[in-house]
Amino acid sequence: MSTARFTLDPAFTVGTVNPRLFGSFVEHLGRCVYTGIYEPDHPTADAEGLRTDVLDLIRELGVTALRYPGGNFVSGYKWEDSVGPAEDRPRRLDLAWRSTETNRFGLSEYIAFLKKIGPQAEPMMALNLGTRGVAEALELQEYANHPAGTALSEQRIAHGDKDPFDIRLWCLGNEMDGPWQTGHKTAEEYGRIAAETARAMRQIDPHVELVACGSSGQSMPTFAEWEAKVLAETYDLVDYISLHAYYEPHDGDVDSFLASAVDMESFIENVVATCDHVGARLKSKKKINLSFDEWNVWYLSRWEEHARTSDPTDWPEAPRLLEDNYSVLDAVVFGSLLIALLRHADRVTVACLAQLVNVIAPIMTEPGGPAWRQTTFFPFAQASRYGRGEVLDVRVDSPTYETKKYGEADLLHATAVRAEDGTVTVFAVNRSRTEPLPLEVALNGLGVSRLVEHSVLSDADPDARNTLADPERVAPHTAEGTAVTDGTLTATLEPLSWNVIRLA
Repeated sequence: MSTARFTLDPAFTVGTVNPRLFGSFVEHLGRCVYTGIYEPDHPTADAEGLRTDVLDLIRELGVTALRYPGGNFVSGYKWEDSVGPAEDRPRRLDLAWRSTETNRFGLSEYIAFLKKIGPQAEPMMALNLGTRGVAEALELQEYANHPAGTALSEQRIAHGDKDPFDIRLWCLGNEMDGPWQTGHKTAEEYGRIAAETARAMRQIDPHVELVACGSSGQSMPTFAEWEAKVLAETYDLVDYISLHAYYEPHDGDVDSFLASAVDMESFIENVVATCDHVGARLKSKKKINLSFDEWNVWYLSRWEEHARTSDPTDWPEAPRLLEDNYSVLDAVVFGSLLIALLRHADRVTVACLAQLVNVIAPIMTEPGGPAWRQTTFFPFAQASRYGRGEVLDVRVDSPTYETKKYGEADLLHATAVRAEDGTVTVFAVNRSRTEPLPLEVALNGLGVSRLVEHSVLSDADPDARNTLADPERVAPHTAEGTAVTDGTLTATLEPLSWNVIRLA
C-alpha cells in the first residue's frame, strides 16, 4: 500500500485545546444515574451513595465539563423536584424516555458528584425551555449561584449547601428543533425565548456563558436555516451554539461508517460558516464558538425498534436503555470523531461525549456488581490525557478509498497536539479494514527526536468487545517498528486501528 504522509511544523497551528473539549454528559436516562453513578446499596458506595469504583474510572477517563440533567429529559424537568430532603422529593413521569423519575439524585448530588471527580469537573447545566421559560431559569440561577440573602439562596442554604454552586456554563434548552422534543418550537419561537432568557440571566450575572440550541444534526430539514434564525435573535447574547451528532453503520455499510468523521467535520465547518455569515450581516466582530455537546457512536435504530415495541402503559424506574456494547470497529470510529473535534479546536471549545455511564457510554456497570471499561474508553482517556496544548495543522497526503455515503475518503485520519513542555502527540486512525498503512511524518522545527510510545487499539477480530463476562478482552497494545530518524517519524498503522504516537 502507498505511504501516507504529512508534515508538522510549530509555525502552522489550528488553535489551543480548551479543556472543555473533553466533557461528557449525565442524563436521567436509563441507568446512567441510578445503578450507574449512584447506587447507595452497592458495596463500593460512599456515604452519599456514589459508586467509588465508577468514580475511579471517571477520573481515569479524564472528563471535564459534565452536562446535566439532559438531553430530552430536561424539556420536562422541574428543577424544584430535585432539591431538598430526598425522601420528600416527588416521583414524576418522564415523557422523554417513558420512565418514572424518583428524583433521589438531584441538583445538590450532581454538584457533590463533580467535586468528588476533582477540580477539572465543571458543571454544565441545561435549562428547560420546552415546558418552562424565563422565570424558572432565573429561579434556578438564583438558587444555584446567589450567595445568600434571598428566598431561593436561603432555601439552598437550608437544604445543606452553604456555598453557591457557581455554575458558569448554561445550555438554553435542548434540541428544540426536534419534533420529538417536549415543547418543540420553530426557530423563531425558540430564538425569541432563548434571547429573553439569556438577557435576563445576564442581568443577574453578566459573566455567565450561554449555549444556544443549534440543529440536532446536519440532516435535519431546517439545518443552517435554524442556526441563522436563532443567531439573528441571540448573537450578542450567547457564547456558543450547539451541535449534536451520532453515527452507526447502516445496511452493513462499514466503509461509510469508518468515514463518519467526514460528516462530523463537514457539520462543524458548515455551522462555523453560518455563524460567521450572521456575524458579518450584523457587522459584529464577535465570534460564536461551537459546543458539540452530544456526540458518539449510537445504534439509534435499536432504540427506535425498542420504542416501537415497548408497552405504552409501562413507566419503569431506571430501565436498561441504550446500553450499546462497543466493538473495536466502534472504538476506531469513535477515535476518528475525537480527531475531528481536535482538528477544529479553534472553534469547537466545548464538547460532551454522550453519555458517561451505561447509556451509550465508555463505562458500564452491573447493579451490585462490577464496573468496566468499554472499548471506547481508551481513545477518550488517551485524548484527554495527551491532547492538551496547541493543535498543529495536519494536511494529509493519504491513499483513499470509496464510500457509498461520503464518496472518496482518506484512509488516514490524523491530528497532532504539541503540549506546553514541547512533547508532541500524533493521533491517527487507519480506516482500512484489511491493510496496514505505512506512515511518514516530517517533524520540522519541533525539537523532538525520540519515540516515547506508540499505543494501538486494534484486534484481529473487529467485533471484539469488553463485556461483563470478559471485561478486559480489548485493551491498547504497543506497536513495533515505530521510529524517529533524522527528523522523520516512520510507523506502520495496523488495519482498522486507533493510534497514539508520543514524541519528545
